[in-house]
Amino acid sequence: MAPLRFSANVSWLFPELPGLPARLRAAGSSGFEAAEVAWPYSESPESLARAAREAGLRLVLINTPPGDREKGEMGLGAVPGRQAAFREGLEQAVLYAKALGCPRIHLMAGRVPQGADRAAVRSEMETVFLENLRHAAGVLAQESLVGLLEPINTRSTDPQYFLDTPQQAAAILQKVGRPNLQLQMDIFHWQIMDGNLTGNIREFLPLVGHVQVAQVPGRGEPDSPGELNFPYLFQLLEDEGYKGFVGCEYQPQGDTAEGLKWLRSYWDRRGRPQAGQ
Repeated sequence: MAPLRFSANVSWLFPELPGLPARLRAAGSSGFEAAEVAWPYSESPESLARAAREAGLRLVLINTPPGDREKGEMGLGAVPGRQAAFREGLEQAVLYAKALGCPRIHLMAGRVPQGADRAAVRSEMETVFLENLRHAAGVLAQESLVGLLEPINTRSTDPQYFLDTPQQAAAILQKVGRPNLQLQMDIFHWQIMDGNLTGNIREFLPLVGHVQVAQVPGRGEPDSPGELNFPYLFQLLEDEGYKGFVGCEYQPQGDTAEGLKWLRSYWDRRGRPQAGQ
């Protein structure tokens, strides 16, 4: 069983440093081989690519643009009336992914419109999402890219988010039926919504193209106080043959580098993956 590969989510880690290039350099200095960025669009793709290259990192994940944040948008994939904006954002994401050599794009579903009843608009939003995902799968396939669907918990993080369970996401993936669309498993969200992590990981891992981790409920480092036993979960991912990256998407409880002792311990115990694994 090969050791897991970890990527630094520099939208979350190293908040003490200004700007993504500085955070990429810090991630490389901390031993990461890979990084992910939620929204890289404040920097030019060329400058980010250069910073990642100089840090010895490969970019493995970005998100589609969120839409109009001032109006409360958090992705557009399932939002009625915003299909054109979703497709424009997808084109921008593809441009960045190509420049960065990044193989995966999280296709953000977005929120139930303000004032709408979730149950009343669920069918319409799913229809919009399916239409947009079929379009996205075709666009991404032309560039050999993978699109990811991430359920985000609606109990605490984002009560209005449309896509909130792995069951819902897996059903949508099955309806779309495109091999270059996969599931993004954020263990933080899965635990809050459903628990049953062992069963859900075993059931849905064949669909998973990317994993993210944070402790519950505080969303801190994996070894911070909380509900989750990460040594067990990491071993489970290894035992189940997971080969993708594990993104460190958590809120550091102090200095980011000092808080990476859990990762250094993992590397000391399991070693690091060989290049190309």
